[in-house]
Amino acid sequence: MKLNGVDFDTYLKNYPDEKGYFGKYGGSYVSDDLQKAMDEITEAYFTICKSSKFISELRRIRREFQGRPTPISYLERLSGKLGNVQLYVKREDLNHTGAHKLNHCMGEALLAKYMGKKKLIAETGAGQHGVAIATAAAYFGLECDVYMGSVDIKKQAPNVARMKILGANVVEVTHGLATLKEAVDAAFDAYANDYKNSIYCIGSVVGPHPFPMMVRDFQSVVGIEAREQFMSMTGELPDAIVACVGGGSNSAGFFAGFLNDPVDIYGVEPLGRGTAMGDHAASLQYGTEGIMHGFNSIMLKDENGDPAPVYSVASGLDYPSSGPEHAFLHDLGRVKYDVVNDDDTIDAFFTLSRLEGIIPAIESSHAVAYGIKLAKEMGKGSVLINLSGRGDKDMDYIIERYGIR
Repeated sequence: MKLNGVDFDTYLKNYPDEKGYFGKYGGSYVSDDLQKAMDEITEAYFTICKSSKFISELRRIRREFQGRPTPISYLERLSGKLGNVQLYVKREDLNHTGAHKLNHCMGEALLAKYMGKKKLIAETGAGQHGVAIATAAAYFGLECDVYMGSVDIKKQAPNVARMKILGANVVEVTHGLATLKEAVDAAFDAYANDYKNSIYCIGSVVGPHPFPMMVRDFQSVVGIEAREQFMSMTGELPDAIVACVGGGSNSAGFFAGFLNDPVDIYGVEPLGRGTAMGDHAASLQYGTEGIMHGFNSIMLKDENGDPAPVYSVASGLDYPSSGPEHAFLHDLGRVKYDVVNDDDTIDAFFTLSRLEGIIPAIESSHAVAYGIKLAKEMGKGSVLINLSGRGDKDMDYIIERYGIR
């Protein structure tokens, strides 16, 4: 498949380029000292990613520790309620620790061991990346500092407890809006002060090169598995696939398996409370080109051109930018990026729980809500949704704010 001059048959080999660009997006905008650290990580990654020893070890970990491959579930009751469109979900909620995040965290930690690093530094919003990196640190015997905004610490108490039980040091971030963007700021500062002994395990397909590429590569197992499983189950490809997009790690990995196929691809951003600044985090829908956290992408800006305040009911999606590959795919038109608001998201949370016995993460509920909307519009066909995480972490917050419907 070719689109606007891009050959998707060789896409994953050609993008990003050697400097980390997806078209005009990506790159590495960091200090000279930090760039040396990025270059070290890039060289190490390209050295070991082709190593049979590294690949074999990562496959063993996925099989024996993570419980991969995760299955696809057919949503029979929900499909029947909606009409003739058949809905399916890729069950990343059944990946060890309850979300897709461990897919890249185990890879990053294995890379850290190869490089002789002693500590993993990370940020987290919903807490799933924090739990995953704490798990990886425990598995490999590494130190671990996780930076998390005070707002998210209150919303995601179960995951904070899990991180601490796993031995991680959870560092509360109180400045600014005290959510995901501020947690990334703090983690970057900490890494800049200790990059010789540590590695910053970025939690999404964001940040300076090579992280958008590396995280996508580790997460592509989701899309590769899903494509093979769906073909085995149905004998054909899905008509459409759907995933939520904040920074965009789950969606980048999921989409990677289908980019060269005649499949409609949808990325779903959080519209939150509405279109006013500070009421949503839909950067691809309402943002403009800009640089933050060491990479160039599409971002939401305030009147001064700085990252705008953002909001989402999902802690893992309230980030004022998106990964550079998503910006590239958006401009190419290969992926359609759309929005879902809080109300529809929470309705989807309860609908999937009641009809299918699956409690989704609030982040994933955005994709479920859009999948339901898409099914009503399509009239026939099939939709495969990436269920990026389970909702255990969200239940206290949901009950406190919305009650039990």
